[in-house]
Amino acid sequence: MVCRLPEFSTITATCQKSRVGKLLPDALYVHISAIVHLDPLLQAYESEARKSIDCDELATLVKFSFDKPSLSYLFYPEFDSDPHPALSASIQVDLVKQEVKRRDYSNAENPFILHRKETFVASDYPHYQQFAALTRQEEALGLLDNPRGIGTRLAWEKRLAEYRVAFDGHTIVQRSHQSSQVKIDRHKAAISRNDFSKPVRLALEAGLFSTGATFFDYGCGQGGDMERIAKLGYDSLGWDPYYRPDTELAEADVVNLGYIINVIESQTERREALIKAWALTRKVLIVAAQVLIAQGNSQIAFGDGVITSRNTFQKYYDQEELKLYIDQVLGVDAVPIALGIYFVFRDEAQAQSFRASRFRSRVSVPKVQLQNKRFEDYKEMLTPLMTFFTDRGRLPTLEELPETEALSAEFGSLRRAFQIVLQATNPQEWDAISDRRRQDLLVYLALSHFDRRPKLRDLSPVIQTDIKSLFGGYQQACTAADLMLLSLGNLDVVAERCQRSAIGKKLANSLWVHVSAIKALDPLLRLYEGCASRTIGRPEEANVIKFHCRKPKITYLVYPNFDADPHPALYTSMQIDLRDLHVHYRDHDPNENPPVLHQKDLLVMPEYPNYEKFAKLSRQEEDWGLLEDWRRISDRRGWRSCLEEHCAELKGHRVVWRKDADPYRVKLVRSTIRAKQAERKS
Repeated sequence: MVCRLPEFSTITATCQKSRVGKLLPDALYVHISAIVHLDPLLQAYESEARKSIDCDELATLVKFSFDKPSLSYLFYPEFDSDPHPALSASIQVDLVKQEVKRRDYSNAENPFILHRKETFVASDYPHYQQFAALTRQEEALGLLDNPRGIGTRLAWEKRLAEYRVAFDGHTIVQRSHQSSQVKIDRHKAAISRNDFSKPVRLALEAGLFSTGATFFDYGCGQGGDMERIAKLGYDSLGWDPYYRPDTELAEADVVNLGYIINVIESQTERREALIKAWALTRKVLIVAAQVLIAQGNSQIAFGDGVITSRNTFQKYYDQEELKLYIDQVLGVDAVPIALGIYFVFRDEAQAQSFRASRFRSRVSVPKVQLQNKRFEDYKEMLTPLMTFFTDRGRLPTLEELPETEALSAEFGSLRRAFQIVLQATNPQEWDAISDRRRQDLLVYLALSHFDRRPKLRDLSPVIQTDIKSLFGGYQQACTAADLMLLSLGNLDVVAERCQRSAIGKKLANSLWVHVSAIKALDPLLRLYEGCASRTIGRPEEANVIKFHCRKPKITYLVYPNFDADPHPALYTSMQIDLRDLHVHYRDHDPNENPPVLHQKDLLVMPEYPNYEKFAKLSRQEEDWGLLEDWRRISDRRGWRSCLEEHCAELKGHRVVWRKDADPYRVKLVRSTIRAKQAERKS
């Protein structure tokens, strides 16, 4: 049935278009677990071949050959545990001749081995991120260059010997006989700060320090965070093997392991430090480590890290690698907060409440529009009810609002009390609030699909009630969230939402939005950005986010002088490919010719503090004709040239005439300005 040439040509063409599996010139290789993700035609083709074999052991890979109608079942027993597993056996099925050939490689001296294991599996495979992180490390070191020369075990071992590296599990380590003799000065890595460290500051801003909370800094260094937390009135202690070795380890609500695991050269001790800190944690553990921010940092000079000029050790993690490490060692699902910073919650309900809170948009209590005597008489009593509805998008239960008893006694029920509110305000605004809270929950639930979606019982009571009230049930909410997530697979839908957005600066293939306006975006675009930040963590310094419309990518842009500089220069960008979460960093030298930003008012909301100032500048620049050639003015050099040509210069956020401008050119530009202003007024 499937062996006729026309059908085989179709099979080959379908293989070459497959988004699943590793495509090589002569075949498509797919992990057995990913067969269900293939085109139905390929699934039927493989099913036909499987009828010809009788094997109790499950094959690892399926090879779809392009030269003839045949499939091969390849066995790699150590696929999950070995970073580069060896082929132990194969079964080839010829679908034309109905012949089966078996080969045993278990005793081969130089067996074939695998590289880039993540390419064979689907992205939901349990070890996908671990495989991908290893591949990125190998690419950075150049180990995978000239792939034809590393396809067998002996050739691969020769390559590893040339680079003086080996493997500890799925981690690259240096192969050195002198490693044990090197003494690392770990204490020199401790930094003296004038303020809170970034991880602890983010924990404070996130509200993790509740009234009466206790704090313990594991590896506190010189003790800055510990002392500053104590000054805020919290019970605070810290231990450090060099600076405070006599302090006893103590349990605490909040435990900080800030930039510790990256300065420990021993992998065993590194793991022990993480486990010990977690054992002390009652509520939340803060884990922070250095992450790779440039290609140059990925060189390995000692163990799996580098020795600095101060004789300290640094292990520079990849962001995905760091999350994977924390999750595997502690058996948790760490929450990314910023680059290299994670929160690990002891209580699952608290973790889910925190995750959900990060996707809650800002809304205001609707204003009173109609004079209503009864509302005015009871305004003070009704205000807490209005505040609760604005916060949750629904009416409270009897236990959720302290004023419930008084409201029920006065009006008969909370619903009747809210009717008085509706008579004095616009009911559509309250409906919009409910819809906004519904969309907030959908974004949160859709993103939970990537990790371990919580069971209903794992959610806090207030979120359980939100879901029941706004969706009717948990299953209905999850189904709606999955459909929303599925729609992101269609980039045409993403492009349409970007171009339709009332917020942001629209370019041909992208939408640019200031970080302050993210929560006001279309829910689908918030979900799109969330797919990047859920694992990577949004860089705290980033203040502009670029939504790519034609490729599944998000770019975080850092403009340090966004508010003060009328046309700030781009300092750093971090682009995330949502297909594999690969991160590409780029630094822009401010002394060279960095990209500059225009029309800042389009990126922010009207309530942004400097909106009017930005908008006035943009109107001026449009009138002067300064914004007509986007390509020319995209970088600093081109922008300055444009200003000079138009006899203009900037003083703050105002365009003024250059004192040395040519009078004739000034006359021409003035004419342009008058024409533009007349056109705008008409």
